[in-house]
Amino acid sequence: MARRILSALVLACSAGPVLAAPCTPPTPPPAEARPDKPKLPDKPACLDKKDGCPGWEAYSYNDAIKAYNAQAQVFRPLAEAYVQKLNAYVKASGEYAQCEVKALQQ
Repeated sequence: MARRILSALVLACSAGPVLAAPCTPPTPPPAEARPDKPKLPDKPACLDKKDGCPGWEAYSYNDAIKAYNAQAQVFRPLAEAYVQKLNAYVKASGEYAQCEVKALQQ
């Protein structure tokens, strides 16, 4: 029994120092994954006038606002998902930095 323990110690010592796993830098989410924010339609000048806009122009602007709102509903979950990826990258960056610090201290 003592012989086996001694053999294990000799093997462990001859293997050299145990190296920590290398730190792996995180990869940021690709900029191409950033969703494009929909553009708010231009407000017609007649909206600010006392008499307002003629019917057709008011209806056209209203339709453009409805289309914008629909695009904004699609954009929001895409933007939230991208923000989650960015936050995960920030967290992973901190963990990577801590790993590098620990590697320097060993």
